Amino acid sequence: MEQNLERAEAIIDAYGCEQSNLIAIMQEIQGEYKYLSEGALTLIAEKLGISTAKVYSVATFYENFSLEAKGRHIIKVCTGTACHVRKSGPIYDALRDALGLTGKKKTSADGLFTLETVACLGACGLAPVMTIDGEVHSKMTPEAALALVEEIRKKEGAAQ
Repeated sequence: MEQNLERAEAIIDAYGCEQSNLIAIMQEIQGEYKYLSEGALTLIAEKLGISTAKVYSVATFYENFSLEAKGRHIIKVCTGTACHVRKSGPIYDALRDALGLTGKKKTSADGLFTLETVACLGACGLAPVMTIDGEVHSKMTPEAALALVEEIRKKEGAAQ
């Protein structure tokens, strides 16, 4: 299924197709689509008059860019020192198992959740910490994390 890139094209045009705006364009397109598809990267390269390789190199250099489709809800588990010491590992493991993630897979099969780790969320005094869609959840346990995911699943099911 080919992605509709009309919005991406409008974003690029809004930046005047200037090469100096490459990162800002990529950030805004990722914000719109939740990732940078192959089609979007090719479109950016064509409209800015630069090689696709250069666009890919920028996309893969910066950790915040994703080349894979992400779930509707983004879960980030902190693995910084304070969170690690206070057992964020079992939280991540429990979520990974509950979401059916294996290998390098980060997004659940239903496309509802993407599970990631972050080096620090800046809330060390509240460790262990995780975020769901940017909302901070402190002093987490594996059970509490799974309860939050289940709550979202129920809301999503009710909305359908």
